[in-house]
Amino acid sequence: MRHRIFSLLLLMIGLFSFSLTLAASDPKDIRGSKDPDIFSRMPGFHISSYEALEFDRYEFKTGSAKTEKVEGRRTFVAYTAKEGVTHPSGLQVIRNYVNAAKAVGGSQVYEYEDGGTQYSTIRIIKEDSEVWAEVSGANNGMYNVQLVMKQLMKQDVVANADALSKGIKETGRVAVYGIYFDTAKADLKPASDPALAEIVKMLKADANLRVYVVGHTDNAGQFASNVKLSQDRAASVVNALTSKHGIAAARLTPFGAGPTSPIASNKSDEGKAKNRRVELVGQ
Repeated sequence: MRHRIFSLLLLMIGLFSFSLTLAASDPKDIRGSKDPDIFSRMPGFHISSYEALEFDRYEFKTGSAKTEKVEGRRTFVAYTAKEGVTHPSGLQVIRNYVNAAKAVGGSQVYEYEDGGTQYSTIRIIKEDSEVWAEVSGANNGMYNVQLVMKQLMKQDVVANADALSKGIKETGRVAVYGIYFDTAKADLKPASDPALAEIVKMLKADANLRVYVVGHTDNAGQFASNVKLSQDRAASVVNALTSKHGIAAARLTPFGAGPTSPIASNKSDEGKAKNRRVELVGQ
């Protein structure tokens, strides 16, 4: 039992830091190998095979007759138990990885058994990236991890001040893409600066314009939490416009709409990305 708890804890500590490898390298690991950035390994295992490709495709099983082809940075790691280590079952291995993924908001997409080997397809989404993993193991002291980090599209081109102003004049509202936050957080990321600069230009060009700054989320998570998150994000935008750019606070009113006003289906990642937005609504 203590061994199992220790195994789970190793997997769950600090899992979603994309720049940090959690498990220390092992002398038995093959040269140039390392654990995937978001997972450590089962205790007592070393890396016996390894491949890392900057861009590749892997077909993940998502149902009895369904698969999902995912493209991105692919990593394959094969683990083998050291001599004298009690072999965990294949089910124990995949349960550890699934529980670790769930601890950071991920989920198991599909689980199945084939020829005595247990398989689990796992998916973890952040605002600007998506990770798919297939973990497979049998009761033989070996298991594999196939992982693809899929980078979602970054909005490099933002609407300029004239386009924002035109949108408000014609429809009363305009969506501003290119404003970024970390998952479940309201702090503005530096990549938001170009979009904020265009909002400032628009407001300075029309001194009489007042707007509601409205935060929107997708439908993932609890409704009340999403409403609060959207309100906090709207407030962060208002704070940046007033404190950093000198826009009068009386011209800006933050409001959080949560997931109540989607502009696309939340059934796809692309739709969710569109729904996570900030809008300017004319007062």
